[in-house]
Order: sequence, then C-alpha cells, then structure tokens
Amino acid sequence: MPGRRVEVQVEGRRLSLSNLDKVLYPETGFTKGQVIDYYTRIAPVLLPHLRGRPLTMKRYPNGVDEKYFYEKQRPKHAPDWVQSVSVEGHRDGRVIDYILADDLPTLVWLANMADLEMHPSLSLAKDTGRPTVLAFDLDPGPPATIVECAEVALILREVFSELKLECFPKASGSKGMQVYVPLNNKKATYDQTKSVSRSLAQMLERQHPELVVSKMKKELRGGKVFMDWSQNDRYKTTVSVYSLRATAQPTVSAPLSWDEVEALTEDRDPEAARFQAGELLERVDDVGDLFAPVAELVQQLPDL
Repeated sequence: MPGRRVEVQVEGRRLSLSNLDKVLYPETGFTKGQVIDYYTRIAPVLLPHLRGRPLTMKRYPNGVDEKYFYEKQRPKHAPDWVQSVSVEGHRDGRVIDYILADDLPTLVWLANMADLEMHPSLSLAKDTGRPTVLAFDLDPGPPATIVECAEVALILREVFSELKLECFPKASGSKGMQVYVPLNNKKATYDQTKSVSRSLAQMLERQHPELVVSKMKKELRGGKVFMDWSQNDRYKTTVSVYSLRATAQPTVSAPLSWDEVEALTEDRDPEAARFQAGELLERVDDVGDLFAPVAELVQQLPDL
C-alpha cells in the first residue's frame, strides 16, 4: 500500500517513514524508499560536509516532474531531536530557524520529507558571516557542456596553484561543475571571497573571451561557461557534494579527481562525469571521499 507507514529505529531515534514505494524519479522508477536508502548509505561521507551548517531544503513531495519548494524554516512538525539554529541578518530582517543535518536520523528524516537536494550554507552556524570556502559555480550555456566547464576548472587550478592554494572540483549532478577552495580559517569574510572570486572571473573573461563569461545575462552565455562568483554570499547556498539532484535520473553532485577533469577535456564525453546514486555509492567504496580536504584544509586567500 503506497500510504502505509513503517516505524524504524535509527541510532536510537524513532522515525515513521511513509510512502516508501512512491516514485520520485518517474523516468527510472526510483522511489522514496530508494532515496532514503541512498542517503542512509552515503551518510558517512556526506555528513561531514553538512554538519554544523544551516541547511536549506529543496523538497519534491510529488517527484521531480512536479512542483517543488525551498524550505528554510524548521517545520513545526519536526521531531524535537532535530537540531536547528536561529540565523539573523537576512535582507528582509527575518530570523530563520535552519535545520542542522548533523546526524543520520536527521538525514533520514529529511529524505522521508522528499528533500531530494541538500543546500548547506558556505558558513558554519557558529559564525554565519565567515565562509569556510570560496566557491565557483561553473554553468555552461548550450551548446557548451560540463566539458567546457572542465576546461575552465583546469585554468582555475593553475591560477590557484600560482597562489599556493589547492582547489577541488565536483560535478554538479546537473549540467555544470563547481570548484571549491577550502579556507577553514578565522579571517575569511564574504567581502573577501566575493571580491576575489569576482576579480578572477573577470580576469579569466578577459583572457579567454571565447570560453568564459562573468556576467549573469543569459544572452551572453551561448557556448560559454558562466563563472558564477556571486555564490560567495552569506544569503546563498550551493548544492552539497553527494546530494541527489532533481533531474530526470537520480544523479548526484559528485567529487572528481583532477585526472578525471583532464580526461573530460580530452575525451569530451559529458556522460563521463555523470553519476547516478548506485554508481556513486560504489565509487565511494572504491575511492573514499575525494572532497574530504574541503572540510579540513586550512588556507588563506591573498589580498588581490
């Protein structure tokens, strides 16, 4: 029965899971039960990238082909053990109680609410004005694909290498790619990360006008990669590594090695960087968390 509930114990917490047979990805028949199973199994590598961060939910209660909504405020029906943090200073003056996805029971509860995509802040809840990373969201304008994003990512790697900084790529799970520069220091500010990312995007646009665009206007993006530096903002979020995406198939935002990024530019096959949930679980068993340094590596941005 689609409407039946199953009571489970997860790390000592009691959860009531519903509609496990409900199909959330119609093209593949991927069900809510499979979504919950994926998030349960990926939790060991996902939770370190969510823990302590205000989380914006992107919920698809009737599947990826139907209406979705973003939810920032902790729902009133949330179990009392679901932790949250009050964040002030939003542009409209509101105070929002954001969920903290700090443990497996909370992750399972979120998946049961059809929160397919996890969008954490670039800051920790204990200091929402201090980003722990600088992020570039590389968005290809058709007919460009993730292949062109890989070309831009390699240019970024070279730039940051000259600045004595490491950066880490991940496939968005949709069309593009993100590149993260871990900071994890007590001095970083959004004014700094936004200024540096904007300057670098504009510099690469001047140096590679056939490939890069730094302005948001869609009419400028055809066949190029939009380097979205504006994500470096305390009011914005970026899809988490290991999050499912609400695409036709249950694809995942997957970390990549730089060897794989280089191979993308050589083989020019966009599908090579596209991983579905089951494939990603097998991949993590083989290679571990390629994004682990993003949560741990301490680096300082230079003044540009």
